[in-house]
Amino acid sequence: MQAPLAALILALLATTAHAQTPPGDELQAMLAEVSPARIEARIRKLVGFGTRHTLSDIASDTRGIGAARRWITAELSACSKAAGGRLQVEEQSFIEPAGNRVPQATELVNIVATLPGRGASKGRTLVVSGHYDSRNSDVMDVLGESPGANDDASGTAAVMELACVMASHSFDATLVFMAVPGEEQGLLGAAQWAREARAAGLNVEAMITNDIVGSSRGDAGQSDPKRLRLFANGLDPLMRLLTAANANRLPSDADAKSIAAMQAELLPLLQAGGGEDLPTDQLGRHLKAAAEAAMPGFTVQLIQRRDRYLRGGDHIPFLERGYAAVRFSEPFENFAHQHQNPRTENGVVYGDLPEFVDFAYVGDVARANLAGLATLAWAPAPPKAVRLDASGLTNDTTLAWAASADPEVAGYRIVWRDTDAAAWQQFKDVGQTTRVTLPVSKDNVVFGVQAVSRKGFASLASYPLPKR
Repeated sequence: MQAPLAALILALLATTAHAQTPPGDELQAMLAEVSPARIEARIRKLVGFGTRHTLSDIASDTRGIGAARRWITAELSACSKAAGGRLQVEEQSFIEPAGNRVPQATELVNIVATLPGRGASKGRTLVVSGHYDSRNSDVMDVLGESPGANDDASGTAAVMELACVMASHSFDATLVFMAVPGEEQGLLGAAQWAREARAAGLNVEAMITNDIVGSSRGDAGQSDPKRLRLFANGLDPLMRLLTAANANRLPSDADAKSIAAMQAELLPLLQAGGGEDLPTDQLGRHLKAAAEAAMPGFTVQLIQRRDRYLRGGDHIPFLERGYAAVRFSEPFENFAHQHQNPRTENGVVYGDLPEFVDFAYVGDVARANLAGLATLAWAPAPPKAVRLDASGLTNDTTLAWAASADPEVAGYRIVWRDTDAAAWQQFKDVGQTTRVTLPVSKDNVVFGVQAVSRKGFASLASYPLPKR
């Protein structure tokens, strides 16, 4: 029996979403430049400071968080010098008031290395971070040994490697590489930066935190060195803050402004059924697709939760202020090597020590980050004012959007997936048009629209709001 005309047309139009253009030569060169040996050396150096507890010694040149901070800054500054000074490295200090886990007002320092973008996309900011503080069994123990090899020297070393490799290359979007303190005391450094970014109206299009990314082996001996977990869910923090706002439990005017921004930007998506298509979800899809395309055989496990149960990371302050933010973490966890005093009991070695870190695996984590960041930084901004025509009963779909003013935009791409699928399954490039009709029922799938650069890099997808 002859197939329906719509099915024949669809077969001609559609391409599987996995059939992407292979990564370019420049990306491959950067991926090859990532060095597990350098990562190992930096992790061991960080461990060598004895403790990096947020409230530990800041005066010593050999021990404590102050010595670690100055060393990280010096390393990034050396990388900047090698790249012709293009990487802008600075220490951003602030006073954290007394509170939970901080007994008295304390100066904390975020280490921020910025690689400015160019052209129409330079106002888009992509942030990647690791936290350089550590802890042992007692979160208030400022004197005891706290090596923090995996949590989170691994993430800090990965971010430093990214900064040093990417500094000699040019990108359209601005890249920010951060090492932040105070994570173990309450996500303090990340919260300060996110708060200031929101107050300044900074366009943070994406934020990635790398936290506990040093081992592919779990506490039962299971191992998967070709898998990395990615926690990506923008709905949970939004609902938490909206609940707090309705109960008048917001602690500051800044949080109230974040709520207002989130209401304006994200609530229309929720009301249109886009609870799984918030910017954070789109970022997760992009990172998974980019890493897997660049690293054959490597899997990014996309988990639609903000984090693990009872845990949190530096992406959460960004989520709480309406930014797209995600967390990379290793596939399994061994709790004998997290938040533990170094010791041996009954033949079991406890402690977050470098001998339990797989440095080659951290190298692959850095490459997964790099693939996602570079391809997004070379892409345009997502399309705006994307609408789905819901004015009549039809079995096709009409989408329209505003034309981009970015001269690097070569055209647009429609992506879609089944409603029970996590990742985009099919796409159709439609050229420079800003309105298209496809023979695919809007009732059966979820659509998105991407802008595509002249070099073939696609933006994050924009979810279409229905228009009647």
